[in-house]
Amino acid sequence: MDSVAYITVDVFTGERFSGNQLAVIPDARGLSDTQMQQIAAEFRYSEVTFVLPPEDPANTARVRIFTPTMEIPFAGHPNVGTAFVLGGQPEIFGNAPGDVLRFEEKAGLVATALIRDDDGRVAGAGILAPQPLSLGPQIDTDTIAHCASIDVRAICTETHAPIIASVGLPFAVAEVTDLETLGRACPNTAAFAGAGRRFSPEDEQFAIFLYTRLPDNPWHVRARMFAPLDNVIEDPATGSASGALGALLASLQPASDLDIDITIEQGVEMGRRSLIELNVHKSDGLVHSVRIAGRCVAVMRGNLSL
Repeated sequence: MDSVAYITVDVFTGERFSGNQLAVIPDARGLSDTQMQQIAAEFRYSEVTFVLPPEDPANTARVRIFTPTMEIPFAGHPNVGTAFVLGGQPEIFGNAPGDVLRFEEKAGLVATALIRDDDGRVAGAGILAPQPLSLGPQIDTDTIAHCASIDVRAICTETHAPIIASVGLPFAVAEVTDLETLGRACPNTAAFAGAGRRFSPEDEQFAIFLYTRLPDNPWHVRARMFAPLDNVIEDPATGSASGALGALLASLQPASDLDIDITIEQGVEMGRRSLIELNVHKSDGLVHSVRIAGRCVAVMRGNLSL
């Protein structure tokens, strides 16, 4: 194998050069783990996906997700963007894609549903988080403040303390008081390294998802995500973190049965505005499903020399 085909898309946006960049290798057969990691490092996007035949023929594909430094079990925008790319192809490993695609991933089976425009063309996708909400340790406000270079008094704890939350990939989730504080945040890599040693398992990197809720609509959220230990200084759209936040907020609502729509707006400070649409379903006091959806735009296609 001398080269491999790739397609890049902007995810969680309807406008090219906004949203979150993703490179998709639609046929990664023949690539070694080392080559996959090298390709991800070469693109330097927050993630690159590698599509392989499924182990179970009832599923659509096996999808591996790499950041510039490591493979991860699940992420939101790579699934949405990969579904968008594969949904526009005539076939996937000999089978025509339908409107529902099922991806085998390290975190489990990820179900995706294509979003089509008025002309029937694939315009995006929605996914269901592969795991229920799980919570790790709470994190002291001083640690969050040092990592994000913000005043500790600007961290809100009325709804929840800063905490590790996951629906497939863990993030430290913390609420701040206002948009001004969110805009001033800047990752402190040395503080992140110290926090990572204290709060992250050995095979995962410590990342922070900061957010604030708009005063006139508490279900419209502005957010930023920092993961400098993974060579992602800031991510313009983080579906896995958004899903974890949505599940966390729904779990804290007093109602035992709830079906809520949440909009996460991210990437504004980077000039890559993204819109992530969540639907969270809660019944009998437990969050049972988190849908993460958004639109996509194709940007580039070509061949990568090996």
